[in-house]
Amino acid sequence: MTADIGKTARPEDAPAAGPEAIKAIPVRHYGRYVSAVIAIGIFVAIIYAFGQGKINWHAVPDYFFDDRIMKGVGQTMLLTVLSMLIGIVGGILLAVMRLSKNPVTSSIAWFYIWFFRGTPVLVQLFVWFNLGLVFEYINLGPLYKNYWSDFMTPFLTALLGLGLNEAAYMAEICRAGLLSVDEGQTEASHALGMSHGKTLRRIVIPQAMRVIVPPTGNEVINMLKTTSLVSAVQYYELLRYAQDIGQTSGAPVEMLFLAAAWYLILTSVLSVGQYYVERYYARGSSRNLPPTPWQRIRQNLGPLFSRKGVTA
Repeated sequence: MTADIGKTARPEDAPAAGPEAIKAIPVRHYGRYVSAVIAIGIFVAIIYAFGQGKINWHAVPDYFFDDRIMKGVGQTMLLTVLSMLIGIVGGILLAVMRLSKNPVTSSIAWFYIWFFRGTPVLVQLFVWFNLGLVFEYINLGPLYKNYWSDFMTPFLTALLGLGLNEAAYMAEICRAGLLSVDEGQTEASHALGMSHGKTLRRIVIPQAMRVIVPPTGNEVINMLKTTSLVSAVQYYELLRYAQDIGQTSGAPVEMLFLAAAWYLILTSVLSVGQYYVERYYARGSSRNLPPTPWQRIRQNLGPLFSRKGVTA
């Protein structure tokens, strides 16, 4: 057998060429550029309008850490925490009552939720504040007896008005969380001999927290802002102190801007806390948790400061 030496290569013997690479041309979204320019223009126009107004901007930093303002911040946070505690505890009890097979307790819980969700919280605050016109005394028998005006202080009025109203909303949130847990787990726990209360504490509620926590965080932030309504019942918190300073200093609008800035700071802090609480309770449903903002910053800036990323 002899080799074909010097045989010329034919075109059909050449290897087949691969498909030509596709040149993808990105679609240009001109509408996005136009909307961005319009948004920036509106933002600049608003900033310019406020810059031209007769606003004493120096009054804001002058009173930002005033003793009265800081006291108002503390009273606002205290009222928010205590009102949410009443709302959460009451909401859990109402949710359990609403899901009860007892028609009496279920009906009572339904009526409570219907009434407090159907009336404005400001009206409820005024009702608590003016009950002294209807009842002269509060008489709890041998436990407590006093004039209603002395008993129903502005702080107690604010606490009852906000806390009892919040319990109605938290009841629906807790009920949705409890219903999100599969009934088979409750049946399995009962088959193992667990009581209804122990099933709620150890099986249902820990799993329901994943559904309950996100809207509860929103309710906390909303409660912080709703505390501004209690100034109408003579309770001194952030907004009321800011208004008083505005009247005495001759800068009422500037003090409202100051109060708004403090509300933004407080809600931002609560939002960060809500993020980490949600992340904690998401461990049971997600194996790979999303990175935290600090972890993302370290991932993005890490190569800039690492030795591997530095060239000689």
